[in-house]
Amino acid sequence: MRSTLPDFEHIPARIRRLGELAYNVWWCWNAEARHLFRSLDRATWRQTEQNPVRILREISGELFEAASRDPEFLGLYDRVTARFDRYMNASDTWHSQSRPNKPEELIAYFCAEFALHTSVPIYSGGLGLLAGDTCKEASDLGLPFVAVGALYPEGYFRQQMNPDGSQEATYVRIKPELTPLLPVLNDDGTPLIVTIPMDSREINVAVWRLQAGRVPIYLMDTNIPENDPWDRDLVARLYGGDIQVRLRQEIILGIGGIQVLRALGYDPTVVHLNEGHAAFAAVELIREGRDQGLSLEDSVQAARDRIVFTTHTPVAAGHDEFPFHMIEEHFRSFWDGMGITREQFLELGTAPGGNSFGMTILALNAARKVNGVSRKHGEVSRAMWHFLYPDRTVEEVPILSITNGVHVPTWLSGNMVKLCRKYLGADWKKFHDDPALWEKVLEIPDEELWAAHCASKGKLLSFMQGRARARWASRNFAPSQVIAHGALLNPKALTIGFARRFATYKRANLIMRDVERLKRILMNQWHPVQLVFAGKAHPADEPGKFLLKQIYEACSAPEFAGRIAFVENYNKQVAHHLVLGVDVWLNNPVPPKEASGTSGEKASLNGVVNFSVLDGWWCEGYNRQNGWAIQGADDSSTAESIYSTLENEIVPLYYDRDSGGIPRQWVALMKEAIRSTAAPFSARRMMKEYAEKLYFPDR
Repeated sequence: MRSTLPDFEHIPARIRRLGELAYNVWWCWNAEARHLFRSLDRATWRQTEQNPVRILREISGELFEAASRDPEFLGLYDRVTARFDRYMNASDTWHSQSRPNKPEELIAYFCAEFALHTSVPIYSGGLGLLAGDTCKEASDLGLPFVAVGALYPEGYFRQQMNPDGSQEATYVRIKPELTPLLPVLNDDGTPLIVTIPMDSREINVAVWRLQAGRVPIYLMDTNIPENDPWDRDLVARLYGGDIQVRLRQEIILGIGGIQVLRALGYDPTVVHLNEGHAAFAAVELIREGRDQGLSLEDSVQAARDRIVFTTHTPVAAGHDEFPFHMIEEHFRSFWDGMGITREQFLELGTAPGGNSFGMTILALNAARKVNGVSRKHGEVSRAMWHFLYPDRTVEEVPILSITNGVHVPTWLSGNMVKLCRKYLGADWKKFHDDPALWEKVLEIPDEELWAAHCASKGKLLSFMQGRARARWASRNFAPSQVIAHGALLNPKALTIGFARRFATYKRANLIMRDVERLKRILMNQWHPVQLVFAGKAHPADEPGKFLLKQIYEACSAPEFAGRIAFVENYNKQVAHHLVLGVDVWLNNPVPPKEASGTSGEKASLNGVVNFSVLDGWWCEGYNRQNGWAIQGADDSSTAESIYSTLENEIVPLYYDRDSGGIPRQWVALMKEAIRSTAAPFSARRMMKEYAEKLYFPDR
């Protein structure tokens, strides 16, 4: 099997490896590589949302010719290609040094969504961002890693806000030729097609490869001529369609994913199910055991020896369950082929006395190791699933805790990277999961750290204003929406960010519980405060959409005078600007429903101070000197905690400036946030824990 790069014959031979670089998203976490593409044509770089593939396809041949004769560009090109080659061919990775002589190991990572770059919008939020960071860090550490997902040609919906505050969801088909995706081909050049059994018919999938450093990510696509027209859109949209579509998507992800790996020649020793969407992979592994002549018990054990499972959802409604009649419709021929009964099959994913087939239950039953994504979430998960282990105490339920982390090279601002290089050492990235390294943050001069933060804040506000300007120019924007989208935000005002999915338990409107008190906080003449919101409500979530409407109406209300703003179409690019550019990161879900909360980790990494309920990662991260904890047992007391902390602590500290305009105590808080959270909440620490506790604990 192979994937062939486009020819790019219009690019001079001297710099033709630009094509190779563009089709490996290694560039998206390497600033010098991004600068290489940006320097070809800065205007096109901005217009294409920093997409190197479009850069190579859309700029003129004259620009390439000029670049091939420019000594400065050629010097940069040679440095980047040499660095890329060293990275891809390195033999001294963390994994190779920690586990020498283990060539047979291979981890197959299954997830419903992946967020690597906005050019491949096959993600909705935190799960996809975590999966993207996981693949990047697996590559950096040299882990033997391959990832499996689905290509959703229409991705997740794009959000457009109407003047009345209603959310309009639109879908735009991905054009693979404008992305770093490459089709997987047979040796004869024809597309690889894998056939997946589904109820009384078969579904065909083509396979695309997205290369993330050393890690290939294989994505299945049903939109091909080999399928009947009504089957081509089975995986058209992420989390789209009804429960029937969801079941079929999960069959494709799990069963199809294993079959795709087999077709590509992979034999994983570890199968990591990242959330329950891919749990049918266990069923396919069990079927393979039965085909090899193993008993059902031995087949289940053989599958269990390979599978590890990460659960992310402390909310019961977030765990997919399907009625028995749907399972019967889709799997009757499957269990007949396995030589087992209906009851034996249903038992794999059904709780004792249950009346539905649960994907999380299937994954729990099939995995040798299971983890939650923070210490608190591990506790919640052990209690949630205790009924499956009646002979054990809650504490003995076999669910570990490995707290989520973020990929530091991706989420650290460019200005912060410069400071790290200057004060932490030129090789700081190599050791960034060592807490001792970050003690050196305390040596950064206050003026330099504050200037770096103010620059990120300025970029955020410019980004928001540029978006508002573009919408206004499109003539598809009411005047009130210009204000709602941040045209009047003040770069010197204390800016609080709130960005996440608009589900009711996340309580986006809690800070507006007492409107008059909030106005007094925001409108203080000498100490102004402003709020920036972002996030989508699932198109089928009516309460979530109503919550979003309330927020948007406040953003455009004259009584708030431009002190509340909304960033439309929340995606990875928006998230990047927000976690770098606001001053305070607000998070107030109903505890204990926050599994982890990696956006807060990204903010803290950049010195953006967390103001959060003690849930998810903040239970571990908060040390009383690096941010604030929101208290409260109900909405009323939690809102009171938010208001009183803002009035008495956060706002006064932010505006306590010396004669040079530097908020010394605030900068000390920023330093402590970075020092105390950068290493323990890095994806590097997380992936080393996965390797040591889940992937290879006894090997």
